Amino acid sequence: MEQQNTALTSCNVCPRQCHIDRTKGRGFCHAFILPKVALVSTHLWEEPPISGTKGSGTVFFSHCNLRCVFCQNHQISEDGFGKEITIERLAKIFMEQQLKGLHNINLVSPTHFIPQIAVALGIAKDMGLTIPVVYNSNGYESIEGLHLLDGLVDVYLPDFKYWDEEIARAYSAAPNYSNIAAQAILEMRRQVPEDIFDTNGIMKKGLILRHLILPSHYRDSYKILNWVKESLGTETYVSLLSQYTPMHRANTVKALSRKLTTFEYEKVTEYFLKIGLKNGFIQQRSSATSDYTPIFDLKGVEE
Repeated sequence: MEQQNTALTSCNVCPRQCHIDRTKGRGFCHAFILPKVALVSTHLWEEPPISGTKGSGTVFFSHCNLRCVFCQNHQISEDGFGKEITIERLAKIFMEQQLKGLHNINLVSPTHFIPQIAVALGIAKDMGLTIPVVYNSNGYESIEGLHLLDGLVDVYLPDFKYWDEEIARAYSAAPNYSNIAAQAILEMRRQVPEDIFDTNGIMKKGLILRHLILPSHYRDSYKILNWVKESLGTETYVSLLSQYTPMHRANTVKALSRKLTTFEYEKVTEYFLKIGLKNGFIQQRSSATSDYTPIFDLKGVEE
C-alpha cells in the first residue's frame, strides 16, 4: 500500500513522470486520486480468446496519458466523462462482472489508475475473484507502474501504436513512444512468459499485442512487426486492426482523414506472413465504423 501511495503523491505511474501530488492536483492525464469509470459492460467484439462466447467484462476508465487526434473514446479520454468511485466500489465492480459469468475482467485505458487498480484487485481476490484480469492499454507505460501489477494481471493486451518518433509526437503527443512501448511490452512478457488457453480457447495467461494500422503509414507497421519477431519471437500473438475510422480531430490531419484501404491492410498482413510470424488475428473491413464505439452512460458504475 505504501508503494501505491508514493506513486500518487509524486506521480510516476506513467512515462510522463509528472510527479504531481494527485491528492491536490492533476498531471497530464487530468486524473485525481480516486479511480474514475465511465462504463462497465459486456464486450463481445474483442479478440476471440478474450471475448469468447460469454463476453469480456470491460471496465472503461476515464482520462488518458495520450492525446490521440483520432481517439474514438475522446468523450472519456480527453473530455473526462465518468464518475469517481472508491477503491472498494471498484473491487465490487470486478466481483459483479464475475457474477455475470463473463470470461474475464477487462481493464480499458487503466494506466493512470494503476495504484488504485492494484489495491482493488487485491481486495477483489480476497473476496473470491478468480477469472482472469486483462490489462488493455495504449502501451505508453512505465516499468515502475507495471511492477505494481506483477502477479495481479493475467493477460496483457497492449497497443503498439507507432514506431516512428515524429508520428507518435504528432498524433498522440507521445515522446519516445516506440522505445517506451517496447520496454513496457517486454516487461509484460516477463510477467506472463507463457500463453495459456483453456479448453474453449479462452486465454487464461499471456500476451496479445495489438496494432492499429493507420492510413498512409503501413510501412511504419512493418517496423513494429520486425521488432515483434526479433524481440518477442514468431509465436507471439498479434492482432492487426483494420478498424481505423477518422474521428475526433483526425480530419485536421490530411493523412488521417480517410479510412484504411484494403491495399494498405493487405500489405501489412502479407508482411506479417512474409517474415514468419505465426499467430495473428485479422479484422473484417466492416469493422471500420463508429458503430462499435461504446455509449458511455455510467452503466454499471454506481451501486
